[in-house]
Amino acid sequence: MRHTKFTALALAGASLIALPVAAMAQTSDQNVPAASQEAGEGEGQIVVLGSRIPRIQAEGPAPVTTITAEDILRNGYQSVPDVLKAITQNGGETQSQQSFSGADFTPGAQQVDLRGLGPNHTLVLVNGRRIADFPLPFGGNSNFTDISNIPVGLIERVEVLSGSASAIYGSDAISGVVNFQLKSKPDGTRIDYRAGFTEHGGGNSQRLSLTTGWETGGFHGVVGVELLDQRPLWAYQRKLQDSSLDSPSRSTAIARRNFLRTDEDNDYLDPGASVCASLSRLNGGSTYYATRPEYGYDIANDEYIDGHYCGSDKAIGYGTTISRRRAISGYGAIGYDLSDKAKLFLDVQASYSDLKLFRDVLDWQYVAPDGNEEGTFFNPNMPTDLTYSGAQLDNWYRLFTPEEMGGLDVGMTRNRSVSYNITPGIKGQLGAKWNYEFSVNHAEYSSKIGFPQVVIDKSNAFFLGQQQGIDPASGYAIFNADINRLYKPLTPAEYASITAISTYRPKTWVNNVSATINTTSLFQLPAGPVGFAAVAEVGNQGYEINPDPLALGQYYVGLVDSDGHGTRQHWGVGGELRVPAFTFLELSGAGRYDHYDFAGNGFGKFTYNLGAELRPMKSLLIRGAYGTGFRAPDLHYIFKGPGNTHTGGTDYYLCQQGGEDIGDCQFDDVDFIARHNGNRRLRPETSSSLNGGFFFQPSRNFDFSADYFRVKMKNQVLNMNIDTILRDEAECRATSGTTPTCLDAIARVQRYASGALAGEIQSVSINPINIAEETTDGVDIAAHLRVPTAGIGRFSLAASYTHVFNHTVRQYPGDPIVDKLAFDSGYYIPRDKGTASLTWDLGKFSTTLTGQRLSRLPDYAEEGYIKASYLFNLSAQYSITERVRLSGTVNNLFDQNPIKDRTYSAYPYYDISWFDGVGRSFYVQLTYKMGGAKL
Repeated sequence: MRHTKFTALALAGASLIALPVAAMAQTSDQNVPAASQEAGEGEGQIVVLGSRIPRIQAEGPAPVTTITAEDILRNGYQSVPDVLKAITQNGGETQSQQSFSGADFTPGAQQVDLRGLGPNHTLVLVNGRRIADFPLPFGGNSNFTDISNIPVGLIERVEVLSGSASAIYGSDAISGVVNFQLKSKPDGTRIDYRAGFTEHGGGNSQRLSLTTGWETGGFHGVVGVELLDQRPLWAYQRKLQDSSLDSPSRSTAIARRNFLRTDEDNDYLDPGASVCASLSRLNGGSTYYATRPEYGYDIANDEYIDGHYCGSDKAIGYGTTISRRRAISGYGAIGYDLSDKAKLFLDVQASYSDLKLFRDVLDWQYVAPDGNEEGTFFNPNMPTDLTYSGAQLDNWYRLFTPEEMGGLDVGMTRNRSVSYNITPGIKGQLGAKWNYEFSVNHAEYSSKIGFPQVVIDKSNAFFLGQQQGIDPASGYAIFNADINRLYKPLTPAEYASITAISTYRPKTWVNNVSATINTTSLFQLPAGPVGFAAVAEVGNQGYEINPDPLALGQYYVGLVDSDGHGTRQHWGVGGELRVPAFTFLELSGAGRYDHYDFAGNGFGKFTYNLGAELRPMKSLLIRGAYGTGFRAPDLHYIFKGPGNTHTGGTDYYLCQQGGEDIGDCQFDDVDFIARHNGNRRLRPETSSSLNGGFFFQPSRNFDFSADYFRVKMKNQVLNMNIDTILRDEAECRATSGTTPTCLDAIARVQRYASGALAGEIQSVSINPINIAEETTDGVDIAAHLRVPTAGIGRFSLAASYTHVFNHTVRQYPGDPIVDKLAFDSGYYIPRDKGTASLTWDLGKFSTTLTGQRLSRLPDYAEEGYIKASYLFNLSAQYSITERVRLSGTVNNLFDQNPIKDRTYSAYPYYDISWFDGVGRSFYVQLTYKMGGAKL
């Protein structure tokens, strides 16, 4: 790979030549407020995200960040998630392509999380309109918008407004709004072909985009299509995560346990070296007689010794770091001019995606009919001298191998999805000064998702045979199990006989009828005309999980899922005013009322925004805005059906019964099932948002802005706290309490009535409630500097930076306030992010060096912080002719691995919300233009 490193260094040298000349320079329109020319508006008037009234100035009372298509190319962003990752206001933990939780709940989907308040609190729009949510809930709980299916090659610009904006857009705009504006103006025909590959292998990709437009009489339009072929990158293709020996922790730097047998105390039972030798061909020939210190037990000498099992160091790296995706996306913006003052339009966007990812190989242990996954059973074939107690209680565990599966492709989760958004309408002018638009929108997102699973009854029978009854002494099921069955490799046919594909067909949709009207001159004041806008909307929204019916009961190992389906109706009306109080002071205000009906309940919510723009001089804008926001309860939080997840906690009641201190109690860390249900009495989450700052532009080649922000949420929806329920239950049982709190807590905790686990916790029932509050504040800074020179081109510098002063959350009234930026808070979010790009433009040739900084994050052990990280991309563009351009990009220019965390003992040994192991990547793009403006 010497040639690829030479290419990277050569491109880097070309960019760095610009550094001494433009040490304080800046280019690109990144962080310049969003603006778009609208039909029927006066010359020079634009619509800024966050307002429906056209205006002359691009800057408004609240800052808006804009990234154009040219910025996306120059900065080396290869997908929509790449673009949003670079936005400094996007400060929350989201799911990457290698997210284990994402693979389990929302395979293939990716999110944006402005201000770190959760993906469900950022409103995502395409062409200013809502799109359907991803059809499965985030983390099994909340609805959110998937950004991975938005075609990056068809984007004209991305606009980001941070802060509460419900007075303009309604529900969901609590932490902000992201609008993806697709190409909408006819400009000839453009073809872009991009090919990419990684330096260390795997993850190759191809992308082809085509856009064209026309204007024929009154008929005009733009259509585009994008084809994507993304090959997978497997974890085992990267040395930093291809083995369990890569773990920085000695306790976990051991072989994975493919074949494991334990007694009732979870002490390892030695299979013998010869047994493991017979399995050595598995996992690519890497299975061996493995050791885990102090996990065995010497009965004769009553001491802990090394535990032995058959495992592999290489069995850890079977997941996909980049998913396999084939996708086609299409877009059309078509219009017909009925007259000078009336225009029909039709916007259509559709995507099909076939995605495959691999989370991990499947495993098996005995699951009892009541759902107990302790894995223990009574085995009369087990010699009594193998256990300390002499009880013949056995426990088998199997982690399947690629050879048994018949190849890794057999175990891939597959998501075939279709999403589309169609909006017909009419817009134009009424009289001399009114603009109007009427539209009908339907958006839908449907998927067919297949999750590989192990079937309980088939796998139990395969490994253990038929149940022979119940052991009266222990209460465990009896199986006359032959140990040779545990240590015998399966054939692919046998593996297929005990597994199945659990198929889900989830779907979401949204319908909306909208009418807007605006004018820039409602009436005249001494300082200028008053602007006005009004909007009325009515629609509905729905979702249905459509899970595999077998997944709702005890059928698959480790899975009892929940169903969910429901609809809600909505209507809203709002108005907006912009008032020039003086020639140097402009005031704005907006108010909106929304009403929702669902499940026999309903609520109404009024929100408002107030803004001020003070211009003491032409080059200086001092601005501020205050707004309120809300989010209607998540459909899945409302309509979620019964479902289980595995969790744990302290059994305070049994600890008290035994007279033990919590720290020394044998029940201080017990496993049980959390049983989830929805809550149809949820109320909306609410927020308030404040921003204030200035924008300074002394010349067309330099601008600087700094804005303080503060967002506070109340009535935030969270699942009930299990620890609080267990504390209440223990106190209420001890005092025979009969208060509503006591009756509720006791009813929520279900304990085993008989058997070996009699009296212990079997499950705890929980549901979401409006309880939490969260606050964050900080400052956003942005600057642009352009330095034109005589003879050596133009140098430009763009920089943006977000620093968070505080980010706190409190789950229950009276609870201590948690600092989410502290290393021991349980949250992993940065205090600050920064992005900067330096461009040298020589006309036919230009090159851009982009750097991103992520501040320190808590380490895995929550004992301190890992250091800040830096990532650099380098791109270059060369215009071969006025119609042909060649572009090249090196992402992760210096081949930077994730920041090393010596406490990160969980695979892949780094935080996958913020880092990946892809390494240096290369992309080459060829652009050809026919007609329209020159490149």
